[in-house]
Amino acid sequence: MRVIAIDGPAGSGKSTLAKRVAQALGFVYLDTGAMYRALALKAHRHQIDPDDEPSLSALAQSTQIEFVREGDEQKVLLDGEDVSQAIRTPLISDLASRISVHSRVRRAMVQMQKAIAQQVNGLVAEGRDTTTVVFPDALLKIFLTASPEERARRRWEQLQEQGIDQPYEAVLADILERDRRDTTRADSPLKQADDAIVVRNDGWTKEQTLEHVLMLCRERLGEG
Repeated sequence: MRVIAIDGPAGSGKSTLAKRVAQALGFVYLDTGAMYRALALKAHRHQIDPDDEPSLSALAQSTQIEFVREGDEQKVLLDGEDVSQAIRTPLISDLASRISVHSRVRRAMVQMQKAIAQQVNGLVAEGRDTTTVVFPDALLKIFLTASPEERARRRWEQLQEQGIDQPYEAVLADILERDRRDTTRADSPLKQADDAIVVRNDGWTKEQTLEHVLMLCRERLGEG
């Protein structure tokens, strides 16, 4: 499988980068974070406690999550419903982080992700254990990161653009808490794969990050 796997902490820009890399290479973009967000949204609608692992695991196994492209946009479908915007709120973001710590939930989601990869000719995947657990044999592994302050600033600006008014200090506190949760969870914690290339993009524009990673991709694909 031709898989480009990108890992990194919250707010490092993984989603934006993965989307643009996939578009540039003509690959499918697999947003693993959106999958957990979609499941979190469904759990919230069903009033399932984020600590109830058995119920969440059963929910994951009965849930269908798909990615469909409409022009330049990729939509997230939850059981056929477009939830692309509904999964991007701070509440669902926090719930997704909380439910992702459960081993049985992660196993169900990983099976879904691997199945998607088997069906396409090229795939760009991003998340927090994409290079270490989901696609350990990926053609290229990238660990994208930046300081907590830089990542909080980016997330704050993104929320402002969405019309969500949240203090920067609260966003930074959330980033730090998610870092703690992601790196200390018992199952598949966020960590840098031994063979991953670290890209630290403090002060970089999105274009600079994209061009650097595309260069790495093309070299690995034998196109550079």
